[in-house]
Amino acid sequence: MQPVHVIGGGLAGSEAAWQIANHGTPVVMHEMRPDKTTAAHKTAGLAELVCSNSFRSDDPETSAIGLLHEEMRRLGSLIMRTADAHQVPAGGALAVDRDGFSAAVTGAIAGHPLIQVRREEITGPPPDWDSVIVATGPLTSPALAETILAATGESALAFFDAIAPIVHRDTIDMSVAWLQSRYDKATAGGSGADYINCPLDRAGYEAFVDALRTADTAAFHEWEATTPYFDGCLPIEVMAERGRDTLRYGPMKPVGLTNPHRPTEKPHAVVQLRQDNRLGTLFNMVGFQTKLKHGEQIRIFRTIPGLEAAEFARLGGLHRNTFLNSPKLLDGTLRLKTEPRLRFAGQITGCEGYVESAAIGLLAGRFAAAERLQAALEPPPPTTALGALLGHITGGHVETIDAGPRSFQPMNVNFGLFPPLANSPSRGANGERLKGTAKTLAKKRALTARALADLDRWIVGRAAAAAE
Repeated sequence: MQPVHVIGGGLAGSEAAWQIANHGTPVVMHEMRPDKTTAAHKTAGLAELVCSNSFRSDDPETSAIGLLHEEMRRLGSLIMRTADAHQVPAGGALAVDRDGFSAAVTGAIAGHPLIQVRREEITGPPPDWDSVIVATGPLTSPALAETILAATGESALAFFDAIAPIVHRDTIDMSVAWLQSRYDKATAGGSGADYINCPLDRAGYEAFVDALRTADTAAFHEWEATTPYFDGCLPIEVMAERGRDTLRYGPMKPVGLTNPHRPTEKPHAVVQLRQDNRLGTLFNMVGFQTKLKHGEQIRIFRTIPGLEAAEFARLGGLHRNTFLNSPKLLDGTLRLKTEPRLRFAGQITGCEGYVESAAIGLLAGRFAAAERLQAALEPPPPTTALGALLGHITGGHVETIDAGPRSFQPMNVNFGLFPPLANSPSRGANGERLKGTAKTLAKKRALTARALADLDRWIVGRAAAAAE
């Protein structure tokens, strides 16, 4: 049997290789370290954790990432098994001894009889290999990035992302905000009421500009210094520094809009939010790319009328990254549409975070193994964390409806990616009406219970199909 080739020995590549081999298919893993390294890596170990040692919350009942942990455990994840074995105290989070974790993953991969590890850099198009998983992460080597560019036909892979904050739709106060496009214009895919609008009066706008000008910003990493801004997008705080009215004539211009709550009052400025996923559960803040520290973003953006209680699925940022426009380029099993022998996995697909990267590696590995064994494999249900994350990457995103920068951006798993519940819980076990935090927690528990039940049915269905 011909092997599946996995390029990259990070979390996604290691998980993909493990899944393929455990399904009886040989694997050749190609890892360029230690012969060639990156500015972030310090060792030659596989699955090296270059930043935090935390896998975030391990609560499978009320946390989307904790749910993803549990789903991966049920599917035999090497990354989760190793994390559990090398856990260190971190309260409700799953944190690991990073050196022990990497060493254990390296040992497991090296010791698997169906996995061969080659320490070499792949710089050009993969040779005549018929099945390849590219899992090279956000710091893909320049030579391989150029090869990927040529294969995809895209104009750029590495750039400063214009990442605007994303807000959970159900935390926006619609008694203050309203739905409307400028001049009620209905563009392709739109209805004429495609934006949520949050009005600011003169005093509110002036205070907002002052807050931006004095807020703390995050520093660039050394290797980001020479990377250009994507599409020329400037951080919102930089625009504020250029003049007090710059934002009013830019992303916060109030023209073409009428506040139905106060139709006789013209807003001095307006913050617009645009739908970010097909489910309509997430909205991004238009033009609000920023280098503000996360705490500052939450503090300042919650001063915007209508967003006082906003919960953020993702905060804004500008940083160097390498990832595909996956909804355009990849099919539902993570294959490149123009060259199906190539699959992509991990952060290069547009997921964010250690666990999410490994999760997409797990799926890519299972898809590749099933293909090699000529067995059909349906994607996990969209109600699961795995399915929701895959859906975001391969087709759950809504392209921008106006002339703006590429709107698909890396994201952590969150409940905004899940299909809504048919009946959201409104009463507790004793019949009491749920409110506030209790209602939110009940909704999350219902989402996670549905996810695990649907995942178990999917696993049983796969086992039954394999036995036929």
